[in-house]
Amino acid sequence: MAHVRKTDEKRGHFDARDRLIIALYAQLKAERETRETLEWAIRHGALSSDVLEAIASDPVPVVTSDEIASVEKIVALDERLRRNTGREE
Repeated sequence: MAHVRKTDEKRGHFDARDRLIIALYAQLKAERETRETLEWAIRHGALSSDVLEAIASDPVPVVTSDEIASVEKIVALDERLRRNTGREE
């Protein structure tokens, strides 16, 4: 399959794009588990109104433009490395 990415079988390493996808998946999974746990706690009255207020007012970290630029730079470097070494995806 031409569209399936593979690890470097000799070294068993993932490239930068694969590592990013895995990290984003892990973050999404953790956020879903946190949300499910919070929903359960709210439904069962396990949290006081003070705790709920603190959770609601806590700012959610956002991805900055610097972080996006860093990821784009890593992906571009990885693509250049692939072209220079003749590796195919």
